[in-house]
Amino acid sequence: MMRGTEDYGLSVLLVRPEDAATLLGLGRTKVYELMRSGALRSVKIGGLRRIPATALTEFVAKLEDRERVA
Repeated sequence: MMRGTEDYGLSVLLVRPEDAATLLGLGRTKVYELMRSGALRSVKIGGLRRIPATALTEFVAKLEDRERVA
């Protein structure tokens, strides 16, 4: 769990690209590449780029679907 969320009983809604990389088992550069290509949804808040937690599960589900089809 990301820092600070346990204090409020909340689930994480947005994650930093670095945290997304850790959660997905990828490198930070690969996550930025996926965001640029549109394969991994992200949102911009001011000058910051964040990834919705739902985007991570959607990305993995798409990968699994491709594996089933192939």
